[in-house]
Amino acid sequence: MMSDLPRAASKWQGRASCLVLSIHNHYYGETDVFQEQQPGSLALTRAMGGPAPPEPAVPAVSSAWGGCVEVDSETEAVYGMTFKILCISCKRRSETNAETFTEWTFRQKGTEEFVKILRYENEVLQLEEDERFEGRVVWNGSRGTKDLQDLSIFITNVTYNHSGDYECHVYRLLFFENYEHNTSVVKKIHLEVVDKANRDMASIVSEIMMYVLIVVLTIWLVAEMVYCYKKIAAATEAAAQENASEYLAITSESKENCTGVQVAE
Repeated sequence: MMSDLPRAASKWQGRASCLVLSIHNHYYGETDVFQEQQPGSLALTRAMGGPAPPEPAVPAVSSAWGGCVEVDSETEAVYGMTFKILCISCKRRSETNAETFTEWTFRQKGTEEFVKILRYENEVLQLEEDERFEGRVVWNGSRGTKDLQDLSIFITNVTYNHSGDYECHVYRLLFFENYEHNTSVVKKIHLEVVDKANRDMASIVSEIMMYVLIVVLTIWLVAEMVYCYKKIAAATEAAAQENASEYLAITSESKENCTGVQVAE
């Protein structure tokens, strides 16, 4: 009975090894044939023509959607310079497929009607015949896609005739699983043309705050230096007085000792 225990243990160990390797083959596509040669031992024979084990799996990288932020356009252009008029219209859900086209209209300062100056659709810029914008308008929005979200334009060599109100009309067709939906948005920009660029109020305020902060910090630093100097001077004077008191005490004690010695003699 005792002699059969090692053999039984070896047999169960072999079956356990067979089970582990079978699970391994199930996930890695290997076909292995096990043959028992003698009690307590196993021999592994790979079947010819079995599929090769696959390469280690590389975790897939999920695609990322670019963010879209709607920013207001600048409203002051300098005469003779190039100016960019921003028109950004973001989708509420970036993963929704869409097709977009835009039309720009312009109402010159002192007039009442808007006139169309361009249309951009299917990556084609169609300019209207207008002497004020002839050879001056350049597309600066989204490229390589029908799903436009940046619909900005450049105006080169700006003149006073470009002062006025601009409207960026955005027409978007959204594709859902069972239906399509049309949306339209109008972005309005008022443009003024000036001879010289005026400083932004934010930059003026920030510069003033910078100088005020420098003055305050300088005054605080000088006050700290004066305070530290007075404190050090007071500590030095107190130490000098304490040393002088100790010296006088030692001198008087020495004189008393000398007097006592003379009296004793």
